[in-house]
Amino acid sequence: MRRIQDSGFRLWFFCIVLIAVSTVALIKTPPAYAYGKIVVLYAAASPILKELGAGNRVVGITRTDKTFNDAVKLGSHLRPNIELINALRPDLIVAGSARAFPREMAERVKADVFYYDPRSLEEILVKITDLGRLLGKEAEAEVLVKRLQAKLSLVSALSKKPSVIYEISSKSLRVAGSMSIITSIIEAAGGVNAVKVEKKHVLLSPEKVLESNPDFYIYQVGPMNKNPEPPLKRPFFRSLRSKVVKVPELEFARPGINAFEAVIDLNKIFRGEYNE
Repeated sequence: MRRIQDSGFRLWFFCIVLIAVSTVALIKTPPAYAYGKIVVLYAAASPILKELGAGNRVVGITRTDKTFNDAVKLGSHLRPNIELINALRPDLIVAGSARAFPREMAERVKADVFYYDPRSLEEILVKITDLGRLLGKEAEAEVLVKRLQAKLSLVSALSKKPSVIYEISSKSLRVAGSMSIITSIIEAAGGVNAVKVEKKHVLLSPEKVLESNPDFYIYQVGPMNKNPEPPLKRPFFRSLRSKVVKVPELEFARPGINAFEAVIDLNKIFRGEYNE
């Protein structure tokens, strides 16, 4: 929490400049009121649009997005149906990273594109502010940002920062790196990611996990880690001394409003209030 506050200004300024540049690059028609119909290709952004009061403008979503029941399903975030998107005649597309929805694909749609790919809690707040501005929902965005910032005040201080390894998937063991939203959640909750590699996801050998000897070994369960065997039952983890905790992937690994609740839950885990 203190780390967020101490580095907040410089990081905030950097994010505003960086994100503003990347966002404006694909916005062709600036007036906010022009965005009457919206397609959301990244499920983490949908709850934000709902909170901003723009849910009635959403006409298309990905097949795994459960936020808007009346919206048309358009495939996956990596393989959206471009013809179906154009048939909906949206004004704005909210996509994930440029890697998931590359410029070549963006040029095939007849709409402006806003990239939503935050990698920290601070960037989530910046993206909410940007979406509020684009949709004429500045006041609603400001209220939401303040509410999420206030939620972080519920984090309790810890006497020692616990070290954490967060398992993304158990098959070809993949863990969260320092560029992941998970690292931001861990740090805001009072811990430290034991994996310092500057990537979102990192392949790591079980030997390296044992060598790191983290205080907590957290493994997610969800689309990226379906039915994983509990770590302590895996032959190569029998000597693991860490506290092992299972968490839901959609609540922890999606960079949206849920991430702030995940901080509170993880802080409780660090304080021993949750057990597997």
